[in-house]
Amino acid sequence: MDDIAHRIAVAERAARAGGDVALSRFRRGIAVETKGEKTDVVTEADREAQERVIAVLTEAFPDDAIVGEEEGALKEVPEQGAAWIVDPIDGTNNFVREIPVWATSVAAVVDGDPVAAANVMPALGDRYVGGETARRNGVETSVSDRTDPERCTVIPTMWWDRDHRAEYTAAAGAIVERFGDMRRFGCAQAALSAVADGGIDGVFYEGAANPWDTVAGVHLVRRAGGRVTDVHGERWRHDSEGIVASNGAVHDDVLEAARAPLSV
Repeated sequence: MDDIAHRIAVAERAARAGGDVALSRFRRGIAVETKGEKTDVVTEADREAQERVIAVLTEAFPDDAIVGEEEGALKEVPEQGAAWIVDPIDGTNNFVREIPVWATSVAAVVDGDPVAAANVMPALGDRYVGGETARRNGVETSVSDRTDPERCTVIPTMWWDRDHRAEYTAAAGAIVERFGDMRRFGCAQAALSAVADGGIDGVFYEGAANPWDTVAGVHLVRRAGGRVTDVHGERWRHDSEGIVASNGAVHDDVLEAARAPLSV
């Protein structure tokens, strides 16, 4: 097995292992802590799932750097060499409210560029894997072929801090003006995965997004034939300003909506 194929297999194995740990604690009355904002929460399940993911990764690639949301991992993606990006439970607010839309996310990068990804959503029974193609539960997926914005559904993903809610209002208004419908999943990796399998046509956030919330999903969207840029329309990287992901056909429209909060 070549190196990239091995990384794809390990990404899926690690995400499934961490997802199993998280699922074992789901809807079990787990204690919740607050990290900063009142909506920025963490649980023991996050820590336990990350530990399990890291154990799988380090067994296979003991010399690789690991970037992750919880303690015990780096917070920035190395510009050189191989690294893993981990979010043990993306969508912890959903998790603690017993809503099944959350993901265990693992991505592999080499010199900062993603080469493998897995978003496992065990409470929904879905697993997305990005290698040469994007697959959901083993079946190849693709972005939607919708070209009419009024038939499209777009997500303003992430969440805006309390003192930036005007930006969210602008983002929601821009979607309502341009597109047929709007969703918000409360899980960025689920939103990006939905673009990769064609259920959602666009996702955006104009601010700086954490790599553990984005990199795996971005790789999936690209492997499914979609387009991902920053808010200026340049190719997206883990350190870009904003994120705009779409099926490609309506990317300019999604990009316009993403820029609306910048004028607030």
